Amino acid sequence: MLVKRWEKLPLDLQTEAVRPYYDILRKKKGTLIIKRLFDIVLSTILLIVLLPLFLVLAFIIKLDSKGSVFYRQVRVTQYGKHFRIFKFRTMVQNADQIGPLLTNNNDQRITKVGTFNIKYRLDEIPQLINIIKGEMTFVSTRPEVPKYVALYTDEMKATLLLPAGVTSRASIEYKDEEKLLTLKDNVDESYINDVLPVKMGINLIGMTSFNLVTDFIILLSTSLGMFKKSMYEESK
Repeated sequence: MLVKRWEKLPLDLQTEAVRPYYDILRKKKGTLIIKRLFDIVLSTILLIVLLPLFLVLAFIIKLDSKGSVFYRQVRVTQYGKHFRIFKFRTMVQNADQIGPLLTNNNDQRITKVGTFNIKYRLDEIPQLINIIKGEMTFVSTRPEVPKYVALYTDEMKATLLLPAGVTSRASIEYKDEEKLLTLKDNVDESYINDVLPVKMGINLIGMTSFNLVTDFIILLSTSLGMFKKSMYEESK
C-alpha cells in the first residue's frame, strides 16, 4: 500500500493539485504498512468466520434468480488501476445492460434476495477477497466505475493515491444515497452534479487527517450504523 515515488506515479497524478496530499501520505509510511497488515489479518479472519453465511447466501442467490452468485463490476482503485469488485449479485442478470449504473430504492431490477442483502449490506461481504488481494482496503474512498472517475478534477484524483475502500466517512454521511437519488428524475445526472462532488470533498478532507485511529472509528461507526439500522427495521 506504500505510495510510489513521485516520478513513478501515473502522469495524470503528477499535478500541483495532488502534490499536497502526496506529501502527507509519504510521511506516513509506517502507518500505511500497519494499515495493510491490519487489512490482511482482519479480512482473513472475517472471511473464515463468515464462511458459513457466505455459502448460505450464495446458495439462496442461485435459488432466487438466474445468473451468477457474484457481480463483478469494473471499478477503479489505487493509481487509476481497474479491477473487478466482488459483490453478491442483488439484481437480475445483466442489469447494467438494461438500465443505469446507479440504483435507487425503486429499481425494479433488484431481486427479492437482493433487497434483503442491500438492506443489511450483506452484498458487500465478498469484498473481503478484494482486500486480501490488495485491490481494496477497509477504510478509504469508495471505488467508482471508470465513467465517473473520468470526471474527476485534478484534486479529486488525489484519492487514487490509496487503494479504494469498503467504507469511508463519505459513505457514512451518504448512507441513504439511494433514497436521495430516488427523488430525482435523472439518477445519473443527479449523482454527477449533486452527490459526487460533495462525497469527494469529504474524502479529500479525510486524506489530510488520515491515521489508524480515525480508520478504526470509521470502521466501528459503519458497523454500529448497520446494526442500528437493522434493529430499527426489525422494530417497525
